Order: sequence, then C-alpha cells, then structure tokens
Amino acid sequence: MSPRLLVIGEALVDIVTDAQGERSEHVGGSPANVAVGLARLDHLVDFASCLGRDERGERISAHLTRHGVHVLPESFGEAPTSTALAVLDHSGAATYEFDLHWDLPPIRLPEGTAHIHTGSIGTVLTPGAESVTSALQDVRAQGTVSYDPNIRPGIMGDLDAVRVRVEELVALSDVVKASEDDLALLYADQSPQDVMAHWVGLGAALTVVTLGADGVMFRVCGDETVKNAPTRAEQVVDTVGAGDSFMAGLVSGLVVVGLLGGPDARARLRAATLEDVEPAVSRGLSTSGVTVGKAGAYAPSLDEL
Repeated sequence: MSPRLLVIGEALVDIVTDAQGERSEHVGGSPANVAVGLARLDHLVDFASCLGRDERGERISAHLTRHGVHVLPESFGEAPTSTALAVLDHSGAATYEFDLHWDLPPIRLPEGTAHIHTGSIGTVLTPGAESVTSALQDVRAQGTVSYDPNIRPGIMGDLDAVRVRVEELVALSDVVKASEDDLALLYADQSPQDVMAHWVGLGAALTVVTLGADGVMFRVCGDETVKNAPTRAEQVVDTVGAGDSFMAGLVSGLVVVGLLGGPDARARLRAATLEDVEPAVSRGLSTSGVTVGKAGAYAPSLDEL
C-alpha cells in the first residue's frame, strides 16, 4: 500500500492582482499546494493547518477535499482564515503580503502516517511552530520528513533568528529543498554547494536547490558530488506554485522508489547514490515544468507528466 503522508503548514487565500490590475482570489499557501500536488499524484494525504470557520476557510477545505486531501478536523479554529496579497509583474513573478493566523494545536498523527512534509511560514510563526516541531519529533520513529524553508523575510522576521530555526528543522529532516533565493537570504556569503554540505552535516540525507530557469542542483549525504539537472519548462505563464509543485513531485518520486515512507526507507535514502534519487528529481522537474505553463499554482496529475 502507498504510505500515508501528512502535510503540515499554512493554507490561505491568495488575492492575486495581475500586471493589468485585474484581481481574483485563489486557494494558496505553500504547504497546501504541496498537499494538493501529492494527492494529484495519487498519494494518500492528510493536511494539518489553521483555518477559520468562515467562507474562505470553507473554500480552502472544499478545494483540498475536491483534490483528494483529507483536512484534519483540528485544523479549524476561531481565528479568521489567513490571506496573502500576491502582485504579479509583467514577467509573471509574484511578490506577497501576508495576513496570517497560526495557532496550530498539538497534532495527533493519523494512524499509519509514514511521512511528514512541512515548510514555509508555519514552521517559523509562533505559537504554531511549536506544534510543527513536536509532530516532526513524533514521526521520527515511524516515518520520514521533508522540509522546504520557503523564506519570506517580510513575515518571518529577523533572518539570523530564522536561520537558527531553519537549521533546527533541517536536523529533523531527511530531505530538504530550498530555492537559490532562500539561500541568498539565509547564507549570503556562501555558495549553494557549501550550504548543501552544511545541511548534510546537520542530518539531511538529500538536499536540493532549485535554480529557476537553470533547473536544480542536488546531492546525497554519501557523496560530495553536486549534480545539476535542467528545467523541463517549455513555456512560462507564471511561477506561482512552481517550487511547491517541484516539492510534491520530488517527495512523490522518492516515495514511489522506497526512499521515503518509514524507518527502512530512511536507511535506504541515507545509503542512496545520485543515480538512485535522480528519478525523483526528474519527477519534480516534470511537475514544476507543467505548473509554470499554467496560470496559478496548478498541480498536474500523473498522466500529464
């Protein structure tokens, strides 16, 4: 049977203003996008977040459910549903302003949870970040962990403090994916290769850095070699959700080949070669390549890859 996956993090409504000034609302949030991406790739996915008992919270829940994601009941609270104002420039790149509420309760892992993915603002914003840490610690005996820092300095605060938090979570993770922009913010004087080596030293078995139009670079803990792979994007409508789509494809690919999804999978990942993880990286490049060719955070299905 396919391992049961749990995604923890923010879900919100993106209020998008395009380059022509047209405004629309869409369900968003990096972890929510990853959850949908994994479900669209035929995985069993639970989702833990903070949603308001309001119209936007209901819209998010319906969106996730429609795509096959099971929203845990403790995700609903009294605070209003979070929002993000996304402004697109003429190239399709997005900048964000957030109104977040993150009082995540303690999470009881659903029976059979074999992998947790987390990342973005919900891993840093208090008080809910404490619940994220507890869940990652709880799952270590029975499952694996993936993490995407997805740095948002405007909402996360002081980058020195954020770096400490990121490294705490890297040490609890088996797979870490970050963008080159994340690394430029956190480690301005270090190369991506040096940061990847540092994160491997903290405990990550696989580290991946996305490079936008230049594809990705990746390395495993048992080999100092850093390998590059080119983008699969044939055209770019916008980049909304591209990193999340890559993350979903990467996790999916690793689960499929048995390198995520339990203690035995963790051991296999720690012994894996670059060639062993390359099919999963390829799946991530395929999913993100489809996403950037569509408007918004589109999540492709397997038959679209």
